[in-house]
Amino acid sequence: MTVIDLNSDLGESFGAWTLGDDAAMLDLVTSANVACGYHAGDPSTLLRTCRDAAARGVRIGAQVGYRDLAGFGRRFVDVAPADLTAEVIYQIGALDALARAAGSGVVYVKPHGALYNAIVHHRAQARAVVDAVRAVDPSLPVLGLPGSVFLEEARAAGLRTVVEAFADRAYTPDGTLVPRTQPGAVVHDPDVVAARVLRLVTTGTIEAVDGSVITAAADTICVHGDTPAAVAMAAAIRNLLDANRIPVEPFV
Repeated sequence: MTVIDLNSDLGESFGAWTLGDDAAMLDLVTSANVACGYHAGDPSTLLRTCRDAAARGVRIGAQVGYRDLAGFGRRFVDVAPADLTAEVIYQIGALDALARAAGSGVVYVKPHGALYNAIVHHRAQARAVVDAVRAVDPSLPVLGLPGSVFLEEARAAGLRTVVEAFADRAYTPDGTLVPRTQPGAVVHDPDVVAARVLRLVTTGTIEAVDGSVITAAADTICVHGDTPAAVAMAAAIRNLLDANRIPVEPFV
């Protein structure tokens, strides 16, 4: 039977600034990629998000990123691999402490934003992230884009890899994500997003930005929590998957 996990980037509010509707998203997703304070999130926000996730049985993942609050972690940072390893260890450890205080714990790791996209091809930084996860807990699965050197390095290091696809992001013909600086990089229509997900889950394919069809098999699908209408998108996805009797369950 086809089963799929639905994840979302959450815990990204900071101080007086609220981003997304985490509580509503947690009613719809099965895994929560919770910010770790480097690209977004403050301690009270992260603790509240972890408590809300734990109360709903939603799995908690550490969404690690560059130390770039001003850029929301969506700008490449040419950080030395040794420093990146230490920073990722720090982020996982901080979020795991908050998650444990909430009665749960970090059960997987997903890089965020520019780091996620950089380690599709940047092998040194990919290895640095893998080294960090192994140092903390080599049983933690890692999420990444299919064909990325990050997943290649993770598999070589003995980590469990979880292939991810994106409901609300456009793809290039080579299977990478269209940069957010380009028009059409984000898909906003909930019905279109839901149809894309159903196609991806049932056929393992998705339409690229140029109209070509690419392979995009995945274990988990992301709906960005900061995307406008994110809750409507996640609800549309759940409704369509339910209508087609496709179970939505956590991968771990």
